[in-house]
Amino acid sequence: MEVEKRATTKGAAPPAAQAPEDKQEVLDHERSRPATTPSVSGGGRIRSLLLSKETGITVLLALLCVIVTVTGHGVFLNPFNLQDMANLIGMFGIFSIGAGIVIITAGIDLTVGSMIALLGVLLAMMLTDWHWPWPLALVAILAGGAFLGAIHGLLVTRLRLQPFIVTLCGLLLYRGAARFIAQDETQGFGNATGFSKLQAAATCNLWGVPVSFVLLLIIAVIGGIALHRSVYGRYLYAVGRNEEAARYSGINTRRVITMAYVVAALLTAMSAVLFAFYTNSISPSTHGTFYELYGIAAAVLGGCSLRGGEGSIFGIVIGTALLQVLQNLVNLLSIPSSLNFAVMGAVILIGVTADQLLRSKRRAV
Repeated sequence: MEVEKRATTKGAAPPAAQAPEDKQEVLDHERSRPATTPSVSGGGRIRSLLLSKETGITVLLALLCVIVTVTGHGVFLNPFNLQDMANLIGMFGIFSIGAGIVIITAGIDLTVGSMIALLGVLLAMMLTDWHWPWPLALVAILAGGAFLGAIHGLLVTRLRLQPFIVTLCGLLLYRGAARFIAQDETQGFGNATGFSKLQAAATCNLWGVPVSFVLLLIIAVIGGIALHRSVYGRYLYAVGRNEEAARYSGINTRRVITMAYVVAALLTAMSAVLFAFYTNSISPSTHGTFYELYGIAAAVLGGCSLRGGEGSIFGIVIGTALLQVLQNLVNLLSIPSSLNFAVMGAVILIGVTADQLLRSKRRAV
């Protein structure tokens, strides 16, 4: 083999002498080829779009809406039912976006329900027992949520604790703190003396659309731009895919992850205010129970991978809507409410399974 290789090398012309001729042949060949690249690229984009999780979940939501409309005897399209469902989608969707952002970093947030209970109790006591001005109380609740999120982020990034452990401890701590502060008694808002404007703003409709749904749309637009059109968004995906590689490439991974937990907790605090006025009373032992599962389910259904590095704001919103339509279907068909969690568990399992199948299919392609 070595003899043949040397003979070939000795008898062949120098590569530099043939390079211009070869280059000209390549150019002539490229000119003679039909311009098929754009069509292939377009076909690839269409195929990628059809295989995307967002497309699948949107189609599933449309089919589910048709099923609920047909089986619900016209109740589903009732304006009052649609308005109430839009309100729930708004309240659940806001904190689900935060949960999705954390999941994109390959983390998880289990504190949502307990934080909603704790902040709801504090809001009620600030307004009714301590008689704080409602603007101050509102700012305190939002700032308190962001502060708790910063603690989560610092524990995960500085002490290198697992997000599951950190937020599981937070789930227990915040629930216990809510029960202790309220002395295990239900807190309410009474006749809203001194904060009627805040109550009206949290429960009003804008042109027939619940304010919570309007807030969700605004947050979704801002979050979509930040996630898909900003440097921070690119860093977020990079950290989720491979944190170590992102760190070596010069990304401040600690700051990116901590900010994700801060944003998630801030959105949870916003939802806490809306839920508090929606229920008009907060039982510290049951308020917000298992809400973190709704957020995780919505994010996973919407295309967020629990491995991190994948997901979109649009998908999370559609995932939230799908869960609420499912809940509405359960109510309209008089299915026992005790099956709600069974439905949610099945939905999460289906979402994770679909994620694994899609990954396998993409690798095969």
